[in-house]
Amino acid sequence: MLGGERLRPVKEAVGHEDVNQLVRAAGGVVMRPAGSGVEILLVHRPRYDDWTLPKGKARLGESYEACALREVEEETSLVCVLREELAVTEYEDAAGRPKRVRYFAMTPRDDDEAAPQNEIDAVCWLNGASAMETLTYARDRDVVARVVAR
Repeated sequence: MLGGERLRPVKEAVGHEDVNQLVRAAGGVVMRPAGSGVEILLVHRPRYDDWTLPKGKARLGESYEACALREVEEETSLVCVLREELAVTEYEDAAGRPKRVRYFAMTPRDDDEAAPQNEIDAVCWLNGASAMETLTYARDRDVVARVVAR
């Protein structure tokens, strides 16, 4: 538990959830090779003036995996290959509702270039250490720490 937020190991299967209460969301830890390591894609949201991982709310009936791929493409213009699930975070959103975000490792297809779209005004590729320094939220740093530790 960190500041009222919980980072859980990935164990949960997609099941029936009360969509009137729980906010279901998913996102990607988008990575590309860089030197002897990887770079991670971060997005900036001017509405909140924050740096975060690309993510968003699931549509009714949408799987977490489909949501993650859709949201990454909508926010960054990248069509990605879905890899393993990395983490699940749970916290209260700004409206006081419980929110669950499942994060998946992803890699861009075909040397696509990331470009900000929709509610995103900037994107940047950073190595793990720089990403950890730049991310606004501890819960996002916890997710990236799992990638850096691999």
